[in-house]
Parts: sequence; structure tokens; C-alpha cells
Amino acid sequence: MGSGELSGRDVLASSVRGQGRRVAVSAALGSVHQLGEALVPVLIGVVVDQAVAGQHAGRLALWLAVLAALYVCLSWSFRLGARAGERGAEEAAHELRLAVVRRVLAPRGGAGTDRLSGELANVATEDAKRVGAVNMALMSGISAVVGIAVSAVALLLTSVPLGLIVLLGTPVLLWLGHLLSKPLERRSEAEQDRAAGAAGVAADLVAGLRVLKGLGAQRAAVERYRRTSQVSLAATLRAARAESWQTGLVLALTGGFIALIAWVGGRLALDGSLTLGQLVSAVGLALFLLGPLETFAWVNAELAQGRASANRIAEVLSAGPAVTGGDEPVPDAVRGELRLRGVRLGGLDGVDLDVPAGLLTGIAVTDPACAEALLSCLGRESDPESGSVELDGVPLTRLDPARLRAAVLVAAHDAALFEGTLAENVVPADTADDALTARALAAADADEVVRSLPHGAATGLGEGGRSLSGGQRQRVLLARALRAGPPVLVVHDPTTAVDAVTEARIAEGLREFRQGRTTVVVTNSPALLAVTDRVVLLDGGRVGAEGTHAELARTHETYRTAVLA
Repeated sequence: MGSGELSGRDVLASSVRGQGRRVAVSAALGSVHQLGEALVPVLIGVVVDQAVAGQHAGRLALWLAVLAALYVCLSWSFRLGARAGERGAEEAAHELRLAVVRRVLAPRGGAGTDRLSGELANVATEDAKRVGAVNMALMSGISAVVGIAVSAVALLLTSVPLGLIVLLGTPVLLWLGHLLSKPLERRSEAEQDRAAGAAGVAADLVAGLRVLKGLGAQRAAVERYRRTSQVSLAATLRAARAESWQTGLVLALTGGFIALIAWVGGRLALDGSLTLGQLVSAVGLALFLLGPLETFAWVNAELAQGRASANRIAEVLSAGPAVTGGDEPVPDAVRGELRLRGVRLGGLDGVDLDVPAGLLTGIAVTDPACAEALLSCLGRESDPESGSVELDGVPLTRLDPARLRAAVLVAAHDAALFEGTLAENVVPADTADDALTARALAAADADEVVRSLPHGAATGLGEGGRSLSGGQRQRVLLARALRAGPPVLVVHDPTTAVDAVTEARIAEGLREFRQGRTTVVVTNSPALLAVTDRVVLLDGGRVGAEGTHAELARTHETYRTAVLA
């Protein structure tokens, strides 16, 4: 499923086409089941007329055997059909989850720009599940149509008036059910939007729980989530009311329809137009019709919710990329020289900056927005509004984003740790014990973290590395960035949560480990800036000063204020 312009209808159609074989098989088996269910009252009527009324024991045994065989057939067809339908629904939901994840993780970005991570997770789980369930609804709807068609034919053969009532009344019921599903579709979409928003806020608050505790802002955070949750609850209740009204009205219409069939059948039996067996068959068929018609009510509700969820998935899949163009491969031999010319983005206001190849360069800022914009440009998460960024003289906009990020690794200070062991978070398990990994752990002072854990590097860190302290997390993240060994490494505030002694060790380890390779440290930490070859100060969105840390600390007041205050 591509990321071009998509509509909810496109998402639904693609989901069904992808499971076409399973939907066809499940619908065929479901139709056999409905055929068998419809034939049961017909055969009972035959038994009443030919065996019971005529008191033929042999015929009675024969027809009872036919009924038993029919029940075996409809039972197994239902089981196998439901299994194929459920598998189709689950496979479709799985494919949609993969499509959403691929779009979110696409090198050119854009899908998660205006959405919280919890909201995206909700789209990839609940919405994908609802769209996948449409495949099961289609199977049920097709088999219900077959059941009604068979019943109509049987009633026509029994009595033309009864058959015409079914043939003419069923389309009217379906049309009314479709009209009644419209409010449910609108409210279901609103419900999913609010639920996704609540999930996003919850994930955001959990991710920042330590910071909130440090600021003493737990009460404000709880109040924020309470308000969001109440809005979500109100939307859910509105959707539930719409669903209950829709289901209740459809069932009421269905009940009236069945009552009409039974009344007409009774009148025909009284005037002799129907035999006793035919009346039994007609009433049985009328009661059987309750099942397919109730199925239509359920199918309408599933389709309404599936359409709403498909619209939300389509919004993610068709989101425009954050960066465009750039298909050239990165040269095999990257020297690592970075050059910015007239770059404007966020807090950057026409920055001209040269980062020499093979040196350790520190960048201090007076405005954190400048740091965020610079990292976004270097990692090509965003392209400058004007100006250019070059790697070894080649504009980044010409290079393939995925290959570029392998050459220029931007290690954000708030990067994520994943479920798994410490070793698996630093490097793939098959190379977790090599000498380079040991050096990277030592350079980031993460070897001390390894020694403090009960099972060393094999210790599981839990979701998001929650078993580690803030300083330990930072050291593991830095070790991971160092172990990756890119030609150009850009790290942002890697030591904000460690003590001064540890920070000094990390600074020396970083310099030694990256000796001879281009490294950029975006930080206002004196300990880190002191080990750099040169420092650039970004002030007011432009380069305000350049030199060594010692020179700038001695001669530049703004630098002293930003770094030493």
C-alpha cells in the first residue's frame, strides 16, 4: 500500500482485495451454512406433510437422516467459513499495521509530524483492527444475502405472496439500515479521534514521568489527562448511543417484517392456500430470516466503524513527506566535512557554518530552538526553508535520506531505548561481546552501568529503559551511537543527567574514541566543550563566535553567560 493520495475507500478496497481469496472461501462456506439453515424449515415442512401426517415410519426415518446430514454439513461449513473469515480479518489488520508502521518510519518522514506517538499507536492497532474486521463483515453479509435469497425462493415456491414480501421488503430494510448507520459512522470517527488523543497524551505523560516528578507537576499532568479522557469518554458514549439506537431501530424494523410474514402465512393457511407442512415451513423460514437480517444490522455497524477507521488510516498513509527529493547514494569514502550556507529554519537565521573533517567540533547555543533546528537539518528530518547543507560538497537534498543517516548519525538526547537487554540496545546480539563494543561502553562510561546490573549486559532494561536512571540511560544511548561508528556523528547534550566527575570521563572517552573522525557535540556543557578542537557559538540564530573553549571563555561575554553561568 503506497503513501500517495489515499481515501478511506481506497484503504477499505485494498484491505479487501488483499484478502480476496479468504473472503471468497469464507463467503462460500458461509453461504453453504445459510443454505443449510434455510433448508431446515423446508425439510421439517416436508416431514410434516409426507411422514407425520401420512404416518409413514420409513419416510420419517429417511427424512430425519437427511436432516442429520444437513446439520453436519451446515455445522462444519460454519466452522471452516468463520475460521477463514477471522483469519482474513486478522491478516488484513496485520498488513495495515505494517503499512502504518512503514509509513511512520519512512526515511522521508512526515507521518508523525503533527501526531503524538500514542495517537499513531492507536491508528496502528484499533483502527487497523476495525478495518480488518470489515473482511469478516463482508463474509457474513454475503452469506446472509444467500440465506435471504434461498428463503425467498422457498417461500415463492410455497406461496407467491410470501416470497414477494421477502423479495420486496428486504431491500427496503437494507436501505433503511444504511441510512441509520450514517450517524454511527460520524460519531465512531469522532470517538476514535478522541480516544487516539487520550492515548497520545497518556504516552506523552508516561514518557516524561521522571521530569514531571522532578518538577512536582504530577497533579497538573493528571488533570490534563483527566480532561482529555473525559472528552474521549463523552465521544465514546455518543458513539455507543448511536450504535444502540441504530441496532434497536433495525431490530424493531426486522421484527415488524417477520411479524408481517407470519401474519400473511397464517391467513393463507386459514383459507386453505397452504398445507400444515407448508405453514410450518413458512413460519420457520420467517423465524430463520431473523438471523440474516440481524446480521445485516451488525454488518452495517461494522462497515460504519470500518469506514471511519479507514479514513484515519488514510490520513497517516497519505501524509506528505517532511523532505522531498534526493536519490543519490552517499559516496563510499566519506571525509565528513559539513558546510551550512545561509540556512534558515526554526531558530536558525541565515547560518554560515563549516565543520572540518576529522575534528571534534562543539556547538554552543543561546537558544535551544537553534539546536533543535540544526539537528533537524543535519539529520535531514527537515530541509532548510532557504540555504543549503552539504556533506563533502554535496547538498544533502541530493542524497538518499536513509543512506545519508547511515553516514551522518544524529544522536538526540531523548532517543529511545527498546525492550530487550542492554547489549541488544547497544548492538545486535551476535556482535555484542566484540572489542569495539567494549571500547564504546568504556568511552561512554556505560561499562560502569553494565557492572551495576544484576546480569551485566544481559540484563533486560524494560520498556523504554525504565529500569535505568536518567544518567544511565544517557550513557547507554551514547555507547550505542559510538558503537555505530558513522563517518559523521552528531550528539546532542549527552551528559545532562550525569555528575561532573562522570561527565569529565565521558568527555575524554568521547574524544579518544572518535579520534580522526568528524564529530559534532551540540551542548553548553563546559566539560564537553573543553575537549573539542574548536567551538562555534550560535547566538540569535547566527554564528556569533568561533574559537577554542578556553579562548571564548576568556574573551566572549555571551559565551561565558551561555556556558559558564
